[in-house]
Amino acid sequence: MPGPNRAKMAMGKPKNAGKTIRRVLKYLLQYKYSMAIVMVLIIANSFGQVYAMSYLQNIIDDALMPTVSGVLTITEGTAKLLSLLMWMGGTYLICTIFSYAYSRIMLHVSTGTLLTIRKELFTHMETLPLRYFDTHTHGDLMSRFTNDTDTMREMLSNSIANVLSSLVTVITVFVKMVSYSWALTIIVILMMVLQLFLISKIGSKSGHYFQKQQSAIGAVNGYIEEQIAGQKVVKVFCHEDESKNDFDKLNSVLCDASTEAQTFASLMGPIMNNLGHALYAITAIAGGLLALEGGPFAGTAVAISLGTVVVFLQFTRSFTQPLSQIGQQFNVILASLAGAERIFGVLDEKPEMDEGYVSLVNVTYDADGTLRESEKHTGEWAWRHPHKADGSVTYTPLKGEIVLDDVTFGYNEDKVVLHDITMTAKPGEKIALVGSTGAGKTTITNLINRFYDVPEGKIRYDGININKIKKDDLRLSLAMVLQDAHLFTGTVADNIRYGRPDASMEDVVKAAKLANADSFIVHLEKGYDTMLTADGGNLSMGQRQLLTIARAAIIDPPVLVLDEATSSIDTRTEALIGEGMNRLMKGRTVFVIAHRLSTVRNADKIMVLEHGEIIERGNHDELIAQKGKYYQLYTGAFELS
Repeated sequence: MPGPNRAKMAMGKPKNAGKTIRRVLKYLLQYKYSMAIVMVLIIANSFGQVYAMSYLQNIIDDALMPTVSGVLTITEGTAKLLSLLMWMGGTYLICTIFSYAYSRIMLHVSTGTLLTIRKELFTHMETLPLRYFDTHTHGDLMSRFTNDTDTMREMLSNSIANVLSSLVTVITVFVKMVSYSWALTIIVILMMVLQLFLISKIGSKSGHYFQKQQSAIGAVNGYIEEQIAGQKVVKVFCHEDESKNDFDKLNSVLCDASTEAQTFASLMGPIMNNLGHALYAITAIAGGLLALEGGPFAGTAVAISLGTVVVFLQFTRSFTQPLSQIGQQFNVILASLAGAERIFGVLDEKPEMDEGYVSLVNVTYDADGTLRESEKHTGEWAWRHPHKADGSVTYTPLKGEIVLDDVTFGYNEDKVVLHDITMTAKPGEKIALVGSTGAGKTTITNLINRFYDVPEGKIRYDGININKIKKDDLRLSLAMVLQDAHLFTGTVADNIRYGRPDASMEDVVKAAKLANADSFIVHLEKGYDTMLTADGGNLSMGQRQLLTIARAAIIDPPVLVLDEATSSIDTRTEALIGEGMNRLMKGRTVFVIAHRLSTVRNADKIMVLEHGEIIERGNHDELIAQKGKYYQLYTGAFELS
């Protein structure tokens, strides 16, 4: 399909990480009660773990040391020790239950959030204009649904809970540490400042490369999807080596971006762990000096007990481990935000605009011939045209007259595709569009369907400017048979009734017979109930095209567009459907795009296009008599390219 070149995917650092975080939080707020419970459980779990660790001081200072010094008997010391151990173990058991509970709740929140995001993403994608799909690879769009949502799943299900738990633990432990020894706490604070500085530096680098990694994944997926779909062409032209080379280049970009991202990500853990070990050692030495009886600090305000040193060392471990976890989860969150930004990028794309207000309705005729709108399906249609000036409503019978008046169009401002196109297709006329590839034939049909809006000139449908007609109603009155016979997973009958889901089986068979598809359908294993998969891969190209023709026939539209509809059909099959196609086109306005000029001989008007302009027009005999471009094409003096 003609159109602009596909835009290169942007690579680089997220433009607005803060905005992306706020958008993710909006989804989480849909589960505000669940998130509130999670926060309560996280806080309770963190307090419980800190409280359980505090028992170590009591175990040493109130049970073990008094027993060793003889203040308590062995029996008394043992009883007190067992009591403290039971309380400590019970507290840890309760914390384990809290941890399991909030993990399960976060799993529910993450799956529900991703369900909503995927639904919104797919729903919004269905509203995007055709221009968007012309400028983005299918593989890259698929990557938004798979890789990017998967990275978000990791963040929502694990990272958020881990970060919240770590932050609460750090704050709780810090308060406890100050209450036990402000001198040792100062040492911890100094080391924490160093850790936060490293997290900030490494994280900024890591985020840049994680964004590049996600973009590179989309590029690789797009290329793979393109190559798999075109394997037959690749093999016919022996293009395997070139395809491998192109893939290697894209794969190398992905490898380099992933290597850089994972390099910085992998640095975070070892650095944080080693700093934690260093802090542990420094704290142990300093604590030993503060607790040493007869030492330099004995009897001073900073002197502490042996039990305080032991529990403080546990606090130190509990303080540095969460910081290390935050550093590790920080990389996961950065990758997830990169993926989320790509998803929100699609959601932020403007949907297809439709300012139309003229609708297509069922009508009946009164005895005096007046049109009247009907709520029931009558088979008679009219355009319902409300007039804003006086509030009146008029009804224009649907006939299928298409008029292009001085239409100029370009897919971008740099290149105009159509120049001052003027033509009239009266109801029931067959209009053939002939010309070289890129002459603008398919673009005309795209404009009639309002896949693209006309910037200059007008297109009128039954005398109504199509910009005033609602797009859904406009397209409901049209049927297209494209060169690419695209089928969907489902039965043969489902594919035929695709544009008219309420069609009866009788209508399906009638449409299939009209297109002469019934003759091969009845010989399939399950006839009309045969399942089609992989875009109808179990059918021949000709059979697939016959089904698309039947799919158009069942709609029974007044206007029919055949865009190279028989290009994939052999001569024998073309002859088979000739009679059916003539029946299908009878009484309809038909636009035919064809390279085989033999299929357009009986057209009422033939438009010869060249470089976006109509250079000749007339019926077959008139154009042959002119001995111009059409004559050269028909006689073989010049071939279509």
